[in-house]
Amino acid sequence: MLKKLCQENAIRWTNHVMQRLIQRGIAVSEVIEAIMTGTVIEDYPDDYPYPSCLVLGGNKLHVVCGIGSDKLWIITAYRPTLDKWEPDLQTRRRSES
Repeated sequence: MLKKLCQENAIRWTNHVMQRLIQRGIAVSEVIEAIMTGTVIEDYPDDYPYPSCLVLGGNKLHVVCGIGSDKLWIITAYRPTLDKWEPDLQTRRRSES
């Protein structure tokens, strides 16, 4: 469904996510590429206002997005770092207590 909404250009970008993309030097095209080439690595079914998920794109970008009202809502995007993620970029590192 993510890819279908992306292909249909049924994407909603908030001001917040656009500010984050600028701060992080990530282009809108990179986010779209991540969704189109990526896989869902985490699901957040209880997120509000819409269920969301974390996508790892083939371009090694993480995108958090949700589906609601027949739209794909981009929540945030970032480049995962090895201090928080295992080398596969799909597994969160355990915090050491």
